[in-house]
Amino acid sequence: MKGLAIASAILGSASMAAAHATFQQLWVDGVDQDTKCARLPPSNSPVTDVTSPNIRCNVGGAKGVSGVCEATAGKTMAVEMHQQPGDRKCSTEAIGGNHFGPVMVYMSRVDDAAAADGSGSWFKVDEFGYDADNKTWGTDVLNAGCGKRTFTVPAHLPAGDYLVRAEAIALHTASQVGGAQFYMTCYQVKLSSSGSQLPDGVSLPGAYKATDPGIKVDIWGNGFKSYEEPGPAKIADSYFRRR
Repeated sequence: MKGLAIASAILGSASMAAAHATFQQLWVDGVDQDTKCARLPPSNSPVTDVTSPNIRCNVGGAKGVSGVCEATAGKTMAVEMHQQPGDRKCSTEAIGGNHFGPVMVYMSRVDDAAAADGSGSWFKVDEFGYDADNKTWGTDVLNAGCGKRTFTVPAHLPAGDYLVRAEAIALHTASQVGGAQFYMTCYQVKLSSSGSQLPDGVSLPGAYKATDPGIKVDIWGNGFKSYEEPGPAKIADSYFRRR
């Protein structure tokens, strides 16, 4: 969490209200898909109500787009965030204004990626919360990597259509209920795979509570030393081996 001492001194300043952002682009096995399969929200403003259906795929995210990105289980994907629509300059922080917090990626198996509304079951495939040793947040990783977070699609997933949900949670005003800011975008993906194991999942809304320790948290207090990511645990290879 670079610049923490300075940031805590300016919590109430205008810079804290700026620097909203949007997950926009998707990379599949190193190939840039741009916004082809992204359900882009109408603005870069956050969702703050964890009980709203908007927590699934952002405002307007229940409606699909025409594009679908093709991917392969066991290969990589990368989600990409930037502050302004269409602006991919690496010289600008992906999400600035001291919007520190975790970055997580969920997937949901659906019948038709272009038609699904996100009301199905979601499982977590990637997360970076807080590295206390290096004082680094998931959002720091985005800023250092030109907005990108790369993860591996679990190899055991069955073939078919999926929604991929990228999420960053800004915690700079999260010491009060409703202060956490959720930035998410859903991507429409068709997965090729020889796997057959679909993990159990959670519902959105439902997986988060406004009082969860990873959502209502004072990251500026002297007592802050560790962070617990909200939602379910990330699916690991060991999960599939047990089934």
